[in-house]
Amino acid sequence: MRLNEIIDRIKLPFRKEKELFSSLHAILGFYPHNIEYYKQALMHKSIRKRNDKGKPLNNERLEFLGDAILDAAVGYIVYRYYEGKREGFLTNTRSKLVSRETLGKLASEMGLGSLLLSASHSTSHNSYVEGNAFEALVGAIYLDRGYEACLEFFEKQILGKYIDIDKVAFKEVNFKSKLLEWSQKNRVRLEYRMLKQKTDDNGSPVFSFMVLLEGQEGEKGSGYSKKEAQQQASKETLQRLKREPQFIDAIFAAKTERTKMEEEPAMAVPDTEQEEEFIVSPRSEESGVRSEDTPAADSSLQGNPAPRSPLPNPQDDEFDLSDLSVKPKEKTREDIIAEAEAAAFAEAEG
Repeated sequence: MRLNEIIDRIKLPFRKEKELFSSLHAILGFYPHNIEYYKQALMHKSIRKRNDKGKPLNNERLEFLGDAILDAAVGYIVYRYYEGKREGFLTNTRSKLVSRETLGKLASEMGLGSLLLSASHSTSHNSYVEGNAFEALVGAIYLDRGYEACLEFFEKQILGKYIDIDKVAFKEVNFKSKLLEWSQKNRVRLEYRMLKQKTDDNGSPVFSFMVLLEGQEGEKGSGYSKKEAQQQASKETLQRLKREPQFIDAIFAAKTERTKMEEEPAMAVPDTEQEEEFIVSPRSEESGVRSEDTPAADSSLQGNPAPRSPLPNPQDDEFDLSDLSVKPKEKTREDIIAEAEAAAFAEAEG
């Protein structure tokens, strides 16, 4: 191996680290003290790397730490920026600033994805992975320079360059509408169930709702109005749908069961073939019996047909009342005596 090649191989790690320092400075606004924290923050678990003790070496622990620090730092920034605003407004604003969608877009705009090490480094990273890396980066800043550096990083590098905090704060994201749109496209039944209603220490009403998708319990949400509570429950449910494929599987399994039950016939379909009972057989006409009155074969009848009423004659009068005429009643002995006494009494008076 030639001397120049040996020198290049020695220089290569230094060159790569110098490039990382330069890239991190553009993102952070300062040079790292301990580069190892930042290397770990950019290490996705898919590379399956381990340290000297055999423990996994990735950014998951830093992500956990960064998530907590980010909530505190952004909460303080929002609290200080919007004086006099209610807790609900501050919470909603902070949630939008640190949401997975916001952090994913931030990481993409900052070029964090190009620095992220993963097993699929050649492909573009999704916003979920990049958002996690952003949180891990905040965790690395905290370990490297402390809380004040995290606060300054978000205020100067993020709010100053990438985010208009007022637009985020006053932009209404209709999570309920988004969840309703998803459920309608997939023909999934969506329901909002109110869990409880109470009052806080100031006497303001607080509502709690849960989302149900095909009867499967989604996430819960609370707020100072029913709309706010349902919005929060919808947002949490949408995030769960993204991160838990098994939740979606359970929803569609329940949907399949419901549609199967709805499609099952409640009763047997009636036969369209009807017996021609209006046809009179010749034998019935000869015997003066209608075929529709003829009983079905029954072993209990022993071949003896039941008596039948005669068929009406079309030539007969339509209203023949002869059967309804009153026959003269036979007189009894008492009737004859009474009539004779009445006649004699009438004759004496005359």
